[in-house]
Amino acid sequence: MGELALSGELRPIKGCLPAILAARKAGRNIILPAANANEASLIEANHVFLAKNLSEVVAVMAGETALPKPPLRGAGSPDYGPDMREVRGQNRARRALEIAAAGGHHLIFRGPPGTGKTLLANRLPGILPDLDDHQALEAISIAALNNEQPDLDNWKRPKFRAPHHNCSTTALIGGGRIPKPGELSLAHHGVLFLDELPEFRRHALESLRQPLESGRVALARLGHSVELPCQTQLVAAMNPCSCGWAGDPSGRCGCTPEAVRRYLARVSGPLMDRMDMTVDMAREPVKDLQLGESSADIRARVANARSCQQPRGQLNNRIKINHPSIAKALTGQAKSLLTQAITQFELSARGHERVLRVARTIADLHGSQTISDEHIGEALVYRPS
Repeated sequence: MGELALSGELRPIKGCLPAILAARKAGRNIILPAANANEASLIEANHVFLAKNLSEVVAVMAGETALPKPPLRGAGSPDYGPDMREVRGQNRARRALEIAAAGGHHLIFRGPPGTGKTLLANRLPGILPDLDDHQALEAISIAALNNEQPDLDNWKRPKFRAPHHNCSTTALIGGGRIPKPGELSLAHHGVLFLDELPEFRRHALESLRQPLESGRVALARLGHSVELPCQTQLVAAMNPCSCGWAGDPSGRCGCTPEAVRRYLARVSGPLMDRMDMTVDMAREPVKDLQLGESSADIRARVANARSCQQPRGQLNNRIKINHPSIAKALTGQAKSLLTQAITQFELSARGHERVLRVARTIADLHGSQTISDEHIGEALVYRPS
């Protein structure tokens, strides 16, 4: 595979990694332009060869010479992005972000302008551990379908996609005349951040519901049908009303209760029910705006919690509640508290499941095999209302 110049030179192509993976799956060798060596070096494979021109390809076909293989690329210097140490105060929101990172849970921040919603969300990638080789190659292969070149120094870092709220449904979910991945799939094994959530088109937001549950998005067009993975962590931020100040002690909000209700109703109940965690944020006194832990310290705890989840085969955000790590881990007091909460807060079946998944993650962060009433209680604090 390569672009052939009139001189016989093989020029580099975009998206060679999916071709390498497909060739390996099919048991075939693949010859690529020498200029694609950096990308090819990400995969440890004996079936990839490099050629500078067509004459070298002809020579190897005739058995006259052998082609070199790309050297295996060593570890680079990844960029973990902005540090959590820069966030002042908001300890409860910081804690929620750590739990969300540990279990891959969907999270929404609500609060007035300037409380740090976007600041915190932008620091989520920095507390996520590196992807394994399989996950990283999956993410790069999807990006290649969108003609995006991989960042070779950060190829194992989870992607962070933050589309503007005026993006179309096609841009968010994927599609087009020849179906291409949207932001949801481009954030596969990473984070999709939707800032100013109620400002997104209603249809675009509603189209997220099924893919968030299944982890796959099906794109069907005339003559084309494709299914793409989207095991993506959704993080969102929104104001409590159109002016942004509902509930603020300053009393500066001029919205009527009906106007606040209409604004919040822009995000449907079924979509909110799919959010694992909601954090209501408020302005804090200056004396409470202390610097917190660094991203590196939090990332270490998140990595330890995720190591507990590896034997389960998936992160806690997708685990079934009949899995032994949940069904057989609940203490008697935890079961009693959950039963009481289901009645008192009128939790849906989906809400019940998500409370259990978040509680499992909290237990993992504490290094506990069992899920106690303390873990259930904290998970209920974050349940969307």
